[in-house]
Amino acid sequence: MNTKTPHLFCFGLGYSATWLARELVRDGWRVTGTHRPGAETDDEFETVAFDRATPLADFAATFKDVTHVLVSIPPDAAGDPVIDAHGEALARIANRIDWLGYLSTVGVYGDTGGKAVGETSRLLPTQERSRFRALAETRWQNLAVRSRLPLHVFRLAGIYGPGRSPFDKVRAGRAQRIERPGHLFSRIHVADIATILRASMAKPRPGRVYNVCDDEPALPSDVIGYACELLGAPVPDAVPYEAAAAKMGAMQRSFWADNRLVLNDRIKDELGVTLAYPTYRDGLRAVLAVEGA
Repeated sequence: MNTKTPHLFCFGLGYSATWLARELVRDGWRVTGTHRPGAETDDEFETVAFDRATPLADFAATFKDVTHVLVSIPPDAAGDPVIDAHGEALARIANRIDWLGYLSTVGVYGDTGGKAVGETSRLLPTQERSRFRALAETRWQNLAVRSRLPLHVFRLAGIYGPGRSPFDKVRAGRAQRIERPGHLFSRIHVADIATILRASMAKPRPGRVYNVCDDEPALPSDVIGYACELLGAPVPDAVPYEAAAAKMGAMQRSFWADNRLVLNDRIKDELGVTLAYPTYRDGLRAVLAVEGA
């Protein structure tokens, strides 16, 4: 275990990674991340340019004192850009890395018709983007076995938090209460994602996979209804899924393709995590407290 100042390198500083990075910096960590070439950057974190066409210019120098790695850049039809560009370089420094986290999705389980899935359930993704994720998971796992990289895979449910929640649609007048009985969605507040990742960093179990979701899968219509109530906005009339689907684009319909019950026992039993927001009601109240009505 490294004893120097911990240094997290994030491939991709998106919504979840940035939330985690801010917490770690407040606790004395050093954080470096990547930005897309040509994109505007700020001074919040050290950043370097990276994408598939632009690998890190000097991997050795960039990673000379990195202790932890988080991969949050999604794969695409061409593969996983991080493992393609720097997988072998990471393998060569595996003995210097304390923890590597890969952010995946519960979409890799596919559609179970509402049946429960745990971390050992079969991966039968139905959506193309989820198939890319499942393949990327396998590639990272194979690399980790070969090189002993301390890989941990986190399968995330729908992410929400300040600036990214049902309140956005309600305020914009675009909220719908789509009714599809028995079709549940799992969610996770961004702050709880950071808590889970930090718990794993503190108690590494290389090779482990974790479902990252709250305790209460819920109907989207219930979530929208509660968001409206908190804002004091009119609750939209319920619209049957079949009627709503006729007006959806392909991407929106794809989010309704799978129905599964995601189990989250492992983050509690192994990592000792107590979720700050175990239900969407807890989470939405907290978001509103941050954003204001």
